[in-house]
Amino acid sequence: MLKVLFVLILAAVAIYLLVRMAQERRGPSAAPRRRPQPPRIVAPDDDEDFLRDLDRKRRRKHRDPEDGQE
Repeated sequence: MLKVLFVLILAAVAIYLLVRMAQERRGPSAAPRRRPQPPRIVAPDDDEDFLRDLDRKRRRKHRDPEDGQE
């Protein structure tokens, strides 16, 4: 039983060292690449252009009422 445990530990150390050496050979350029992030969706209440347009429409409506009164 002790021999089997010794062989398993020896195999684990060998695999660990082999993986380490393979990673060192690749160098820093082998770092995992991050996928480009898709454009962030902006909610209407966070969109400056949308809010500016709403404000412009509100001011225009307030300045020029369409109810027919002068």
